[in-house]
Amino acid sequence: MARTAEKLDEKIRARNIRLILDVATDVFSRKGFDGTRIAEIAELAELPKANIYYYFSSKAEIYSAIIANLIAGWDDALSKLRVDQDPAQALRDYVKAKLLYARQNPRESRLFASEIIQGARFLSKKDRAHMRAATDRYVAVLEQWMQEGRMRKIDARHFFIMLWGATQFYTDFEPLACDALHRQNITEHDHAMAAETIVNSITGGIIPSSGSW
Repeated sequence: MARTAEKLDEKIRARNIRLILDVATDVFSRKGFDGTRIAEIAELAELPKANIYYYFSSKAEIYSAIIANLIAGWDDALSKLRVDQDPAQALRDYVKAKLLYARQNPRESRLFASEIIQGARFLSKKDRAHMRAATDRYVAVLEQWMQEGRMRKIDARHFFIMLWGATQFYTDFEPLACDALHRQNITEHDHAMAAETIVNSITGGIIPSSGSW
């Protein structure tokens, strides 16, 4: 009986945390950090305000949890880039995964974009350190490919910045992308075409067709 009750408590806890984060993501993405109130999150989640504080000590902790989940998704996409993989295929897999993740998590993606545009005031030192370390780790992968002659020698850090912008644009700045494509909204087909265009453009310039540079 005790184990059953414990499992039930864990399910309730997990459900409430998911609910709080889902509602908070919506409010943060619309109102930003300063404009968001715990009371509004509680009201929209249909939970007592005390319940919010039971799971999260502050608004900042909720915000950090949302950002952490987003970064974890980006980490999964980056994991496609491995030294033992064919560079062209690895880059293709990364671009597709990154575009898909942004498409499936548009509120989180735009929340992060807004945070950065406003100066990254609430992006924690821990999260920034994690992203720098991840960049360093995958820069090393690209540099290894370059040393082996499997990729043209370029500035890997600028390359990642370029890829970041290309894969985020369709979600973070969707109205502009729609105008360029003469669309009312970005479709799954548009994302597929974006992936092919990005990958073909970059691999055509940095992956040797035969031999090495």
